[in-house]
Amino acid sequence: MTNRFLLTLSLLVAACAGVSPPAAAQEQPVTIDSSALTLKIDEPKAARVGRLVWRGGLEMRGNLRIFGGLSDLHVTPDNRTLTSISDEGSWLVATPRFDANGTLVGLGDARMGQLRGLDGKPIESKAEADAEAFARLPDGSWLVAFERRHRLWRYSSLTATPLPVEGPADIGRQPGNGGIEALTALADGTVIAISEEYSLQPATVVGWIGKPDAAGRYTWSSFSYATVPDFKPTALAVLPDGAFATLERAFDMVRGVRVRVMRIDAAQLKPGATVRPEELAFLASPYAVDNLEGLAATRGAKGETLLWLMSDDNFNPLQRNILMLFELSQ
Repeated sequence: MTNRFLLTLSLLVAACAGVSPPAAAQEQPVTIDSSALTLKIDEPKAARVGRLVWRGGLEMRGNLRIFGGLSDLHVTPDNRTLTSISDEGSWLVATPRFDANGTLVGLGDARMGQLRGLDGKPIESKAEADAEAFARLPDGSWLVAFERRHRLWRYSSLTATPLPVEGPADIGRQPGNGGIEALTALADGTVIAISEEYSLQPATVVGWIGKPDAAGRYTWSSFSYATVPDFKPTALAVLPDGAFATLERAFDMVRGVRVRVMRIDAAQLKPGATVRPEELAFLASPYAVDNLEGLAATRGAKGETLLWLMSDDNFNPLQRNILMLFELSQ
């Protein structure tokens, strides 16, 4: 079998049948060995795809067994702290490293740990540990979306014991391995979530808008996110201008992994609306791409919009943990 076939086969197997997570770990340092990516394999000097300008990329390996499966991403506004969660229930915090030109060249000062359950103990079973999306709330806490047993938990810090959050009434109707993959929060605490596979109308999936109250609960309304054949949303981030960006992923045995980077006008996100995103870039071989599930947006030193993309290797040696940085052109 070709490497391409093996890669897509491994993606399909990992997407359909999870494996047990690595042994739970307390917070500990992790050494991340990074090698530089090129944007386009057959054109090393390529620096643009669609509206995205290349600012560097990494293929990453960690010296801890729990390193991998990175399913969502957050970067602080100053670009100094990167946080990720794993679909095996662990978390990662690291410091991005840049060269003099602002190109991403590595991650340092990294540490990892295991998310805790409601009993205060590290989560161990795959059914409980499958964290697919998270959002940083205005008070600094984290809202984490899990699938398989669909739920939202709020963590005051990633090392804390969580509190359950009442999600949308139909959160439990999502397919077991097709739950909330896209999640973000606005400055006023409003939460936006999009399901990967839960659909009530053809060519759409369901999204929700959660409006917070003084008691920390949410009032939920729904919207539809328009999809095209084979592609499903896997990540969501607020852009510095108030619009939104999403990732949409597809794969099959013939064409391999494909990812669309999309933009949504903020005005579209209303209860009952059908959101129709516009494409910013299309990533497929020979461009650098893998099972991209993490997305963050920040401003660079010159005021430019930066998009950070991260992949989930499903703890599969045929896949990669990659981190890519782009500048969004006007």
